Amino acid sequence: MSVFSVFAHLVERLADLLAPLCHGSATAAAIVLFTALVRLLVHPLSRAAARGQRARAALQPRIAELRKRHGKDQERFRKALLELHTEEKVSPLSGILPSLLQLPAFFLLYHLFSSTSGNALLDHRLFAASLGGRWADALAGDGLFGGAGVVYLVLFALVAGVATFNYLRTKKQMAQNPVMAAAGGEEQVPGLGAVGKVMPFLSFLTLVSVAVVPLAAALYVVTSTTWSAVERAALYRQP
Repeated sequence: MSVFSVFAHLVERLADLLAPLCHGSATAAAIVLFTALVRLLVHPLSRAAARGQRARAALQPRIAELRKRHGKDQERFRKALLELHTEEKVSPLSGILPSLLQLPAFFLLYHLFSSTSGNALLDHRLFAASLGGRWADALAGDGLFGGAGVVYLVLFALVAGVATFNYLRTKKQMAQNPVMAAAGGEEQVPGLGAVGKVMPFLSFLTLVSVAVVPLAAALYVVTSTTWSAVERAALYRQP
C-alpha cells in the first residue's frame, strides 16, 4: 500500500465518521479536518521557527553595531557576524529550516487531493460542487452564481480575507517594530530581506490556485492558508 493510499484511506474513514453530521459533504469536511490535523502535528516546527525569528531579532542591535564598526569591510563583518551567531547559539536559518521541513507533508497532501488518476475522493461533492471539478467546470455548468459557482465564490472570499489579513498584519508589524521586521534581513542571509517584503503578497496567489486546481485540492489550500494566518498571528504577536 502506497503512502497516498494510506492518506486516502484515513480521509475516507474520517468521512465515514462525519457522514451522520455532514451527509453528502462528509468527504469535503474530512479533507478540511484531515488538513487541520496534519497542520497540528507540524505545529511544533512552526513554534521552533518563531523562536528562531525572535532570537535573530534580539541580535539586530548588535548586528547593526558590527556593521557600523567594520564599515565597508564585508569580510571582517561576515566573520564577526558568524562569531556572534556561534556565541549566542543562533543559526541564521533557524527561522527557515523548520518551515522547510514541513514541505514534504504539504506536497504529499496537495498531490493526494489534486491527483485525478484513480482518486475516489474526487467522486464526492461539497454541496453542489464536485470535489474533482474546477472553477471552469462550475462556470460552464450553472454559471458564476449557480450552486457550484457559489461554493467557489465563498472560497475566493475566504482566501481574499485571509490574504488581506496577512498583508495588513505584516505592514503593522513592520511599522511598530522595525527591528523585528528586519529579523530575517540581508545581514543574515543575502536576499532574504527581499523575500520577506514579497511574502505578504504571496497569499493572494492562493486565489489562482483555488481557481485552477480540483475542488478537493482547493479545500486543502484554503484550510492550510487559513491555519497559517491564524498560527502566525498567534506565534508572532507583539509582546
